[in-house]
Amino acid sequence: MELSHELIKHGIKVTFVNTDFVHNQIMKSLGEKSVIVGKYNEIELVSIPDGLENVDNRKDLAKLTQSIFEVMPKKLEMLIEDINKKCESNKITCLVADETFGWALEVAKKMGIKAVAFWPASASILALQFNIQNLLDDGLIDNDGQPIKDETIKLSTMMPPMRTKEFVWAYLGDKTTEKMVFHYMKGNNKSVKFADKIICNTTYEHESTTLDFVPQIIPIGPLLATNYVGSITGNFWQEDSTCLNWLDQQETNSVIYVAFGSFTVFDHTQLQELAFGLELSNRPFLLVIRPDINNGENQSFLEEFEERVRNRGKVIQWAPQQKVLSHPSIACFISHCGWNSTMEGTTKGVSFLCWPYFADQFFNQTLICDVWKVGLRLDPVGGIITREEIICKIKKLLQGEEFKVRAMELRNMAINNIKEGGRSSKNLNDFVDWIKA
Repeated sequence: MELSHELIKHGIKVTFVNTDFVHNQIMKSLGEKSVIVGKYNEIELVSIPDGLENVDNRKDLAKLTQSIFEVMPKKLEMLIEDINKKCESNKITCLVADETFGWALEVAKKMGIKAVAFWPASASILALQFNIQNLLDDGLIDNDGQPIKDETIKLSTMMPPMRTKEFVWAYLGDKTTEKMVFHYMKGNNKSVKFADKIICNTTYEHESTTLDFVPQIIPIGPLLATNYVGSITGNFWQEDSTCLNWLDQQETNSVIYVAFGSFTVFDHTQLQELAFGLELSNRPFLLVIRPDINNGENQSFLEEFEERVRNRGKVIQWAPQQKVLSHPSIACFISHCGWNSTMEGTTKGVSFLCWPYFADQFFNQTLICDVWKVGLRLDPVGGIITREEIICKIKKLLQGEEFKVRAMELRNMAINNIKEGGRSSKNLNDFVDWIKA
């Protein structure tokens, strides 16, 4: 959505296409005040079916992927044809699709319009996807993407190391899903060749060695959230803005912000260790706990915890994250290391305690801790990150200035990218000129 707003600011008319299912969730999340007749801050919101019924489980990736392949390409083509017939002066001339939807790029080429792949995650993960065949040829992974052995490799001599066990498709929780995702990514490499351009929400300073290695990836980040009315979040939770007033009452550089994104799940033991670690840290904290983070269990424990810490901590279900990270009271960010959170934190000058859950989050941890050196790992014992580990790493991260200094240096480099004359700003301007040409 941030990319859409940037394009509108540059004079591009944007139609945002979603599945019917997601579209309905967005409309419900935004509410009547934010959406008028399918528009969201000048963005036309439209949708096409994904082929599944409302009652179907969309977390079944194999079923969802198969349905999308069978239904959505033709539906997208029909939508574009319909829009172009209705308005001669506003025909669709360029299609920007999530890189994982390579089939949409094929539709664009079939219809004679410009095709752009947008990658919202780390450029290094996209480089890994592009090198799947090389990994197979070198005997590093088997035919289903599983690593032959646990080792550390580099895609190029200058790129950060990657652990084969932590390849994005090999760290999803179950072998069936991992196999399906691997073959999807491998097949998608063929479709991406239909893209005229590949743009990415990163900066040269964040991933210079990767962008030198794969120069066709164009960095246009950081794409920062706007101040528009309404909010669209990954799981459509309602943001709790009362936390901002609470932060106003805290001392500068004192609050530990804790959030784990849309998919992280904790069992009761891990949730207890997190809670006790924060409680025993003797620091103020803002803790984001989704209602489904432990499948709605242990509600009584959370209620008792909130009561015990109410003079020092605040617990909410979802936060206006960029506003939180911008607040002067924030001292550090305990994060799952999703790419959006990683970019948001580094562009706000925040240091990290890393708690990755799955997929690309482990490599993002490597960038944070080993490349940018703006954070520390939280190391599990027997699969559990203990309260003692949480307390120890909070103290280590905050006792000196070196992490904060490096975080502010990275922030300044990132922000300079989107200022007039910055590398990402120039790339975006060139991209807009190409669309308009």
